[in-house]
Amino acid sequence: MKKKIKAHELSDSEIETQLEDSYKQLREKRFEVVVNRALENTKILRDLRKKIALLQTVKNERKKANK
Repeated sequence: MKKKIKAHELSDSEIETQLEDSYKQLREKRFEVVVNRALENTKILRDLRKKIALLQTVKNERKKANK
């Protein structure tokens, strides 16, 4: 997850797709931590949570703007 996403430039369907993928990756990484008791790069979890938060924020902003 090196490159920054520009969430405000994404369409609604792209945001949904990104959210689904991010949640799936986060779930897999958390499972990996439980099974292996370690994760090589713990920053991945934090980055995924930040990405999800950003996408959710943009999604909610658009929902409020459309009311």
